[in-house]
Amino acid sequence: MNLRATAALVAIYLLVASPGAAQTATSFVDPASGLSLDEAIARAVAHEPTLRAARAMIDVARGMREQAALRRNLSVSAEFRDEPSGTDNQSMFSVEWPLDLFRRDGRVAVADREVTAVELSVADRERLLVADVRARYGEALVAVRDLALLDELVEATSRQHDLLRARVDEGASPPLERDLVNVELRRTNADRSLQLGRVERAMYELKRILGAAPDDGLRLRDTLEDVVRRDYAATLASPDSGQRADVREAAVRVAVADARIGLAEREGRFDVSLFAGYSRMDSAFPQLGLSPLGAPEPIRGVFHYITGGATVTLPLFNRNQGEVAAARAERAGAVALQEAAALSARTEIATAQSLDRRAHEAVQSYAGDARALARQNLSVVRQGYELGRTTIFEVLAEQKRYLDLERAYTETLRAAYEARTALKRAVGDMR
Repeated sequence: MNLRATAALVAIYLLVASPGAAQTATSFVDPASGLSLDEAIARAVAHEPTLRAARAMIDVARGMREQAALRRNLSVSAEFRDEPSGTDNQSMFSVEWPLDLFRRDGRVAVADREVTAVELSVADRERLLVADVRARYGEALVAVRDLALLDELVEATSRQHDLLRARVDEGASPPLERDLVNVELRRTNADRSLQLGRVERAMYELKRILGAAPDDGLRLRDTLEDVVRRDYAATLASPDSGQRADVREAAVRVAVADARIGLAEREGRFDVSLFAGYSRMDSAFPQLGLSPLGAPEPIRGVFHYITGGATVTLPLFNRNQGEVAAARAERAGAVALQEAAALSARTEIATAQSLDRRAHEAVQSYAGDARALARQNLSVVRQGYELGRTTIFEVLAEQKRYLDLERAYTETLRAAYEARTALKRAVGDMR
């Protein structure tokens, strides 16, 4: 082997064995102990940070419900009066008890509906999170499948290049054919490096949504074909837009607005506070008086007083008109948002059903032997070239057709997977 051929061989080896090419599609897949789609969904629902933060709002709403049910506290006051340089002093104690008429039930009604609304909001957040996990998992599956295809082409093109290099050294093939395959190998390696970056990015995004660290050794168990096949074999939840969490939340928000109107009207009514007090007055004069027996004694007396009554707040001017008007306007907005949520849900379901049906039809187009025939054609053309019956141009052209077909099939699987994900999100299917 001459020096030029040796240098070319070293260059190809360095290109194929570069650090970026050390990882293959199998590095991201573990059919035995990898993470399945169902496990990814369960893990995200249990550990995803933003969902845990949303669940904390349920506890906040329940705390506010507990607070709304509490009665108002008593007010206790004490006062002491003393005459400077004198003999008089007075001690007073009083208690005031706001009855909080009509208002407590209104506060509790608002808080109860707020708890329900927050719970439905969290349920809707879970629905969107499950759909997001499916989307991220699907992106990783698509990227891994494309990487596996490029791994296969790099390996096949490397074998072609080795064969051509040997033929050129023996004088059986022109150097042009070797150089053409060399260029194709370099281009395929470049595509593979970019695709490897896409796989790594997809895996990082999947780890983020699962609440895992970037250095978590996460691997996938499923393949894109298997997931799509299972999706179409499974029974989908009934597409009832009225049962979706966001639509139900919008309806509860109308109920919250109704309760706020009731509370505002209650707070505009009269209220009563009861009060009671006790005072002790010690009073004296500097003169002397006569006792019942006629003996002189200081003029001094201790007097005890008990007071009680009620304070009535009369809504003569402020009947909470502004709060009532604002609450009614809030209800009108809540009704409009409810209608918008219901319409959006129905439209989303109809759109997703249409896309899902068409994507399934597209997948069925590949159900025959089209892909197997394309692979067979490529194999025949390669064998023909090895036997000297076809040219390298025909091999490269057939290889490109095969790559285009497989990429088209990957895009069809992607479309089917995304369509089913959109349909599950639309109908609120959490599986």
